[in-house]
Amino acid sequence: MVFRISIAIVAALVVLAGMAPGPFNDVMQTVLATVVRGAGWMYLLVVFLALLFLFYLAFGRFGRLRIGGEDAEPEFSQMSWLSMLFAAGMGIGLVFWGAAEPISHFVKPPEGLEPQSSMAARAAMRYAFFHWGLHPWAIYALVGLAMAWFQYNRGGRGLISDMLEPVIGRHHSGALGHAVNIAAVVATAIGVATTLGFGTIQIAAGLERVFGVPATPTTQLIIIGVAFVLYMVSSTSGVERGIKWLSNFNLILAALLMLTVLVIGPTGFILDTFTTTLGSYINQLVTMSLRLSPFSDSTWVRDWTVFYWAWWIAWAPFVGAFIARVSRGRTVREFVVGVVFAPSLLGFVWFSVFGGAALQAQIFGKVDLLQALAGGYETVLFALFDSMPGSSLLALVALLLLVIFFVTSADSAVLVLASMSTNEPGDPPLSKRVAWGVAVALIAGVLLLAGGLDALQALITIAALPFAVLMALVMVSVYRELDGEDGRLRRRAQRRRRIVELWIAREREAQREDRGGDSLNPDQLP
Repeated sequence: MVFRISIAIVAALVVLAGMAPGPFNDVMQTVLATVVRGAGWMYLLVVFLALLFLFYLAFGRFGRLRIGGEDAEPEFSQMSWLSMLFAAGMGIGLVFWGAAEPISHFVKPPEGLEPQSSMAARAAMRYAFFHWGLHPWAIYALVGLAMAWFQYNRGGRGLISDMLEPVIGRHHSGALGHAVNIAAVVATAIGVATTLGFGTIQIAAGLERVFGVPATPTTQLIIIGVAFVLYMVSSTSGVERGIKWLSNFNLILAALLMLTVLVIGPTGFILDTFTTTLGSYINQLVTMSLRLSPFSDSTWVRDWTVFYWAWWIAWAPFVGAFIARVSRGRTVREFVVGVVFAPSLLGFVWFSVFGGAALQAQIFGKVDLLQALAGGYETVLFALFDSMPGSSLLALVALLLLVIFFVTSADSAVLVLASMSTNEPGDPPLSKRVAWGVAVALIAGVLLLAGGLDALQALITIAALPFAVLMALVMVSVYRELDGEDGRLRRRAQRRRRIVELWIAREREAQREDRGGDSLNPDQLP
């Protein structure tokens, strides 16, 4: 039922966006403005609480608990695990926004700062760290930990509704649970297709920059078609082969590109930017986490921070489900550190290199990135490369990186969508993977032709509102589960200690009897 209804809803939304993109977009933007204006505080509060909650889980009494049970072993190596997290969670977004977002904040800074000033540059980097750092990964980690625990420790089906069993009881497998699963599947399908649409736009821009291929709708459809073949081959080969291999290769390629820009770019400036921004980010973490602007008419926080938080929340079922799929055998502490801190640190380094290089090039007049920004976010990175030696090679590597991130995001999404619309635990059937692979490609293609990506982007943000409430319930559910497991392990350890103490006491008693000494009174036994 979840599969059929989800496919029907997705098809209906695509038809509406394709046949009447203008009116559909107008309605979505109106609703979006209302939701963000009225519930922006909820997004900020829930995400901040999720971050604090994960800190407590990792470094408190629950940190030693293991996903899958005490004897479970990790299925993937540390590097493969981290590379798959990075590729599925934010890979293509980092390439798209690495240089573009700091330049955008530099031109239109937050906190009422003067545009294109030194303070605007510092704030631009700090908010790039903020938007791509601990908070979004905390969202993914919370949902991923809950899904992994219920799937591997409670024998669940790997569905979103399973996470709510300690809160709503048997209703998690009834109509309420079906509604939650359908909403998660629809949000994931639209979110993935929308993001892949933006990836297609940037790949087309890169092809035009490197090979002179016009970025026409026909080119974009060809990109989607080629990507479809690649991500279906990867998805049908399974996590252990296609997805893992592509993720490992892409992490190495991303590292090489980043190190190359660090070496041939303004190295000292980039390193200074990293340390300065990391310090100010940590220093102002709480302030930025809860900052809105009720005493001014500024919409900056709503346009960026609230939008990002809603976007990450809407993506949480997809990324969380994939993280759960590859995290069996990790302890709670290892899971939180690996999912929240390690990718955040990689993101900080990435933005320092590309954002720092972009700001340095703009401030000191090496290249006019503001003109590139006016032509679209997707052109900023390639314009930055024009100011560096070997610009064509850098652009070609970035293009390859985009394509592989595109494929790894899509094949992970196909696997998760098929799992979320299947009642049986374990790997989903091939037929459902193929069905969702075709659906994602069709959604992205139709929306690009109809110009409906903005409307679907607004829709996914609106859909995040109930998931914000869901995250609060998930925190309650996870705490109850881990508290119960911790209590069970403590009681078992006490019983074992009691048995050992009794055995030692009896052995001592037997030794005294053998020596003819005084025997112990049974009442003296511990």
